[in-house]
Amino acid sequence: MARLVRESDGEGYYGSRVEAWDRVEKKCVGNEPMIGYCLLVGTIGAGTYSTRDWWRTTEITEIVSQDEDKMVFKTVSGSTYTLYR
Repeated sequence: MARLVRESDGEGYYGSRVEAWDRVEKKCVGNEPMIGYCLLVGTIGAGTYSTRDWWRTTEITEIVSQDEDKMVFKTVSGSTYTLYR
């Protein structure tokens, strides 16, 4: 299960689905964080079917570091996130 944590306040989410999301086309473009795309983490389309079933970042601008267990990246909004895999 993946876990996403925002560095500034520790907020975030966890779930079995991780998707790179194109906000313009409104579709998934992959299962890994990618520069230029939002990241969705959670149980999209399951659970209570509410917006709290997932967490969406703004578009990723930079991948700071990555290894087998985690990835650190920055977003358009200026936030830094860590994705634990």
